Amino acid sequence: MSRTFTLDDLKRILLEGSGAPDGADLDGDILDTEFTDIGYDSLALLETTSRVEREYGIELDESLVGDASTPRALLDAVSAHLQAQPA
Repeated sequence: MSRTFTLDDLKRILLEGSGAPDGADLDGDILDTEFTDIGYDSLALLETTSRVEREYGIELDESLVGDASTPRALLDAVSAHLQAQPA
């Protein structure tokens, strides 16, 4: 069974784990905006990826996650991992 990971999923997990940064508009066009420009630091991303791993039952490569500096990059990385899982 292949699950999907959407921008709405990412926003929900970001908000649950790290809250909303002051002045951040997660409802805007954030796909290609650096996480740091949205207001999320590396600790927030570690918490986010940890929550993704638990919720989706996957293990993400640390270097892959470290290279995902935008929501689009993280979505692509998680989606690729989910699609590669056996049915």
